[in-house]
Amino acid sequence: MGNYTLPVLGFFFVLLCGGNEVHASHQYLQPEATREAIQPSRTSYHFQAPKNWLNDPNGPMYYKGIYHLFYQHNPYGAVFGKTIVWGHAISYDLINWVHLNNALYPTNAFDAKSCWSGSVTILPGQKPVILYTGLDIKNQQVQNMAMPKNLSDPFLREWKKYSHNPIMMRPDGVNKDDFRDPTTAWQGEDGKWRVLVGSLKSDRGLAVLYRSNDFKKWNMYDHPLYSEANTGIWECPDFYPISTNSREGVETSSRSPQYKYVLKASIKFRDYYTLGTYMPDVEKFTPETGFRNLRLDLRYDYGKFYASKTFFDSAKHRRILWGWINESDSSADDVKKGWSGIQSIPRAIYLSKNGRQLIQWPVEEIERLRRKHVGFKDKKLEGSSLVEIPGITASQADVEISFKLPNLKDAELMDTHSVDPQLLCSKKSAAVSSKVGPFGLLIFATKDLTEHTAVFFRIFRDRNRYVVLMCSDQSRSSLRKGVDKTTYGAFVDKDPRHEAISLRSLIDHSVIESFGGDGRVCITSRVYPTLAIDGEAHVYAFNNGSLDVVVSSLNAYSMNKASFVSNIGS
Repeated sequence: MGNYTLPVLGFFFVLLCGGNEVHASHQYLQPEATREAIQPSRTSYHFQAPKNWLNDPNGPMYYKGIYHLFYQHNPYGAVFGKTIVWGHAISYDLINWVHLNNALYPTNAFDAKSCWSGSVTILPGQKPVILYTGLDIKNQQVQNMAMPKNLSDPFLREWKKYSHNPIMMRPDGVNKDDFRDPTTAWQGEDGKWRVLVGSLKSDRGLAVLYRSNDFKKWNMYDHPLYSEANTGIWECPDFYPISTNSREGVETSSRSPQYKYVLKASIKFRDYYTLGTYMPDVEKFTPETGFRNLRLDLRYDYGKFYASKTFFDSAKHRRILWGWINESDSSADDVKKGWSGIQSIPRAIYLSKNGRQLIQWPVEEIERLRRKHVGFKDKKLEGSSLVEIPGITASQADVEISFKLPNLKDAELMDTHSVDPQLLCSKKSAAVSSKVGPFGLLIFATKDLTEHTAVFFRIFRDRNRYVVLMCSDQSRSSLRKGVDKTTYGAFVDKDPRHEAISLRSLIDHSVIESFGGDGRVCITSRVYPTLAIDGEAHVYAFNNGSLDVVVSSLNAYSMNKASFVSNIGS
């Protein structure tokens, strides 16, 4: 079982004995006690594989009191390899995890080369079923099914593949490598099951629809549920209902006039979604907007976040979103450190009050990792000033800050209707002063600011309205060369005349997940400071605009490590 500390063994004993709760605590240490000194970029409370390559989250679910997360994994190296399997981990709280043996790996002609992404559907009678893409012996992408070997095992440690795989073949005119990633299935009022598979035909992205009476024999419908030209292939599609009058999530097969539908597609390393209506009688989804509108595009996250997947958490009646956060350094760097890729903190997701977009917020369980707290209220930040947030572990923290803007009438004039916000953030970096902004946080900062990542806002006046821009400026995030230092940006759907501007950043050694405007905009940044690590890292609130702003509230916390136990009891 390896050389594990007694607290870790105790944690797993609780799991084996069917305990109802696992509490996060600083006593649950990773086996390598000097992790920070050896690998300062390895995270402490984000989900990672014990070693080697990790990408897409697959088939997350809540089953018999336990959360399951599967993920794409190369068991043989730290880069994407010829053989990809389904890694598997379990948790009672979405924060502390036990890694089990791999759930799916190539064994048959229909998945001889790899077991690629897919989903889990829980059928009536509490029977989970995996749908996944197999790369077959001819390098074709086909859709397959697998079931648990033993439904009485709450850990679902072993899976068996359906004897009549593959169950779905690609449409005519689709290339053999453009057909993948089945969604969670949903059941209509007619009793038939539906599932979508991402595809591409003549540069038209497709959500190909299949239907089944028995979940075994699947027939392709005569037209896609939705498609859009000039998008490239749609990877990892997702489709689910969302309530228009409640923050509670709804089960994927649930139907009501009070629901909208979300269709999401992963396109060219960005996760786009659109809201719309679904008419099951004619199998048609009508979006409110398309996927690729420069000013109006809707994305889960405007930074490093891809191949995401949601599931309905029946324990707390919420829909939860996970996304893959890839590295920003080179493959050679990944090989050197022995691992690559992390998962985002799981996010609760619901519809905004105005119905125009989705709101995301870290699951409440993450707050169990909070320890030392500092805070203050109503502190003025004069123009060109910064204030350190003292007394926390700045490389492993949770920081919430809210700003009031006493004076907006002098905000910079700009026509923002045809402006790319990411390009605007690049041109107007944190170092470029204007009237109202930039103001926000300097994260992973050295004392002399040689290194820092700036997550900030600035306000523009556009005709008779005010526009909030949120940016994550990585241009000075690291002294390392060959690291991606892209600056990200998005507009926040918020009126700063009537609402404070809030920012929450989850900081974890090499990743910053930032939630602006109470979760209206999310930007994830992957950074590798060389100086601002461990005790040399600092966090500052700053205002580089010429007009004063007020920090109406700040609450910052050091974060404990989560527990990650490897390969016990599998």
